[in-house]
Amino acid sequence: MTEENKMENTAPKKDTRIDRAQDTREKHARKGPWKPPSTLEAPEPPEGYIHRWIRTEVMGFDDRKNVSAKIREGWELVRGDEHPDFDAPTIEDGKHAGVIGVGGLVLARIPIEIAEERNKYYRDRTRNQMAAVDTELARQQHPAMAIHKPERESRVTFGGSPNKKES
Repeated sequence: MTEENKMENTAPKKDTRIDRAQDTREKHARKGPWKPPSTLEAPEPPEGYIHRWIRTEVMGFDDRKNVSAKIREGWELVRGDEHPDFDAPTIEDGKHAGVIGVGGLVLARIPIEIAEERNKYYRDRTRNQMAAVDTELARQQHPAMAIHKPERESRVTFGGSPNKKES
């Protein structure tokens, strides 16, 4: 061997080992069990908004009534170009071209305040309907079998008496 070859072979080798303090279990941990992807994944809504999927068609027929009702309620359709970092399927052509959509559904958003007002409206409406049912029930009841407080619970039992205790 020549002097130059000896010098190359005897040069100090670079240490490629990883420091034990830097080699943590977190870096090598598994992500978790595999699960099929959701077909209705959606990007995070902007601050102050919520997202919801709105039906645009049923069994191949356009559901324009549903879409127009949702838009009148305050829902806005979400466009794919508003979320360039999220790979979402978008509608290619037609009235909703460019909107995030899949399988007859389009993604829409609404301000949280309007959504809460809407939910309160329907809660109040349901409460009023239940009060009307209770009033009608009280009016129609027989004096010999009075209903003092309507029961709004359901129970499921499998064999035997629900009050029977096992010993």
